[in-house]
Amino acid sequence: MSLKMRKNKSPLPPEPCMLTECMTVISGAWAPNVIWCLRAGQRRFSELRSDIPPVSAKVLSRRLRELESRGVIKRYVRSTSPPSVEYELTPLGAELIPALEAIVNVGHRLKALREAVTESF
Repeated sequence: MSLKMRKNKSPLPPEPCMLTECMTVISGAWAPNVIWCLRAGQRRFSELRSDIPPVSAKVLSRRLRELESRGVIKRYVRSTSPPSVEYELTPLGAELIPALEAIVNVGHRLKALREAVTESF
């Protein structure tokens, strides 16, 4: 006997799905970390590398280009000697901060729960 298919009672997402659209922006490796580090203001490439030690220069460079093309960050080339580049969040990028803060808060609760379960064994 097969199981009866139940109907989904939650409203269907609008087309295209806005959740998918938003997750596409922050789904790249280290993208949330880059956005998180830029929430306090402009950072140079070397400062971001220092903020996120495990990320390679190649991956960070790729992620910065992707975030810039999606309108999340703005790239400024400074005419210093040698030239330097700084990155900052756009207004759209700044709108992602509350969502990332919520994810971080849930992460803290999940970590505490996991530690509590581990301690009980």
